[in-house]
Amino acid sequence: MAESLYPARIAGLLLAAGGGRRLGGHPKALLSHRGRPLVEHAVRTLREGGCGPVLVVLGAQADAVQETADLGGCPLVVNPDWQQGMGCSLRAGLRAAAALESPPDGLLVALTDQPGIGPEAVTRVLQAFNSPASLVMASYDGRRDHPVLIGSEHWKGVAATAAGDQGARRYLREHSGRITLVECADVADPADIDTPEDLVRLD
Repeated sequence: MAESLYPARIAGLLLAAGGGRRLGGHPKALLSHRGRPLVEHAVRTLREGGCGPVLVVLGAQADAVQETADLGGCPLVVNPDWQQGMGCSLRAGLRAAAALESPPDGLLVALTDQPGIGPEAVTRVLQAFNSPASLVMASYDGRRDHPVLIGSEHWKGVAATAAGDQGARRYLREHSGRITLVECADVADPADIDTPEDLVRLD
């Protein structure tokens, strides 16, 4: 895919606030992957894929995550209402991005618990961005998943509809005709970590 001609500045938005309820209350951000907290791996993926800066939304055991993980250079957003679900954390991240001294043209949203998504998929999605009106999603053999790139023109709309654990899903469904899909199944695996059986996906 040819690189976008739009001189965009895209920030990463990593949602890492969950408490890991189905993992016995162990926050996914603190799971060990390749010898370091999983949240570090996710931040590195976004950076190497081309995002900058990378905002990280924390919630469950936020103090422990900050003490354990190296998140230097990342604007941190602590969501005290993280138990309300992903939608609440997404809204907190959108507000933080809009309040940056130099707000980006778009946000590439990723989840901490998808270690099989690497920089290659991030770069592909970024390359499909062409204006603040862009909506881009990774596709895996036709199934839509993260990362999701949301142009700044959509932030208010996404924030207004994000609730519970739905995140941006409702807004994206209502605007499905405007979404550019980027196939990433050959370079990434979007399987997430929800239960103890899923821990085999970690190294």
